[in-house]
Amino acid sequence: MRALITGITGFTGGYVAQALRDAGWEVVGLGSQAGDGDPAYRQVDLGDAEGLRRAVADWRPDAVIHLAAVAFVGHDDAEAFYRVNLIGTRALLAALAGADHAPGCVVLASSANVYGNAAGGRLSDNAAAGRLSEATPPAPANDYAVSKLAMEQMAALWHERLPLVIVRPFNYTGVGQSERFLLPKIVAHFRRRAARIELGNLDVWRDFSDVRAIAQAYRGLLELRPAGRTLNLCSGRLYSLREVLAMAAEISGHTLEVDVNPAFVRASEVRRLCGDPTQLRALLGDWDTPPLEQTLRWMLEAQ
Repeated sequence: MRALITGITGFTGGYVAQALRDAGWEVVGLGSQAGDGDPAYRQVDLGDAEGLRRAVADWRPDAVIHLAAVAFVGHDDAEAFYRVNLIGTRALLAALAGADHAPGCVVLASSANVYGNAAGGRLSDNAAAGRLSEATPPAPANDYAVSKLAMEQMAALWHERLPLVIVRPFNYTGVGQSERFLLPKIVAHFRRRAARIELGNLDVWRDFSDVRAIAQAYRGLLELRPAGRTLNLCSGRLYSLREVLAMAAEISGHTLEVDVNPAFVRASEVRRLCGDPTQLRALLGDWDTPPLEQTLRWMLEAQ
């Protein structure tokens, strides 16, 4: 079986590709970086409809995981969110729907950011635990989240032609993630034993998973093919940013001063984001992610 991964050269793409290869899949991929002649990789922009069509026609993938996106919420080009995350995804779906070899499963990566600052009374049946289920009404609070929700709604137009699975990953991290993201930035400061770090709002809570566990979830969904489903990828465990800082200090044996930089505080900040993994675990059985302390230790001790 051959799997096509878009965004294969990105942080998540590398882990997903390895998880699939370990399970016996042949993996091909598209990315934004120049290739080195590897026939299993092509540099194709999501805006290149003909390039997408040729890649799909040549590779004839049995399954697809679409990870390519502008994924940094603080990205300074708002139009890029829509150009890549919405219009680019539509171009990919058009190429897949028009191919003479239909994939058996197409997994589209959306985002938990579509939930935004959902009010407590709208949290779902699991409101008492403060977890967001797939039934929680979306309330996107920034352009990134709006672009992902628009992508989901656009994809609904293709459900009769393609076996689509939409996933909403909550925060996850691991070795190799860019320091533009919060946890890798914190880890980098502790690794070099910096005296100070500048952060934004410290009073935020997030549901963090390990990228290796997320990669296994993608593999499991590709093999189960639950077409038509929208699923959270999350741990169901909530950590405050202050707890993250304390864990990193304990693991590293180093302390640093935290300066709150007002320039890093976003007006549309989502303060609390915790997912309900019930549906995911019902499909994948004993799937889980390591405790955040283990992931931070892996990152802090990585060579």
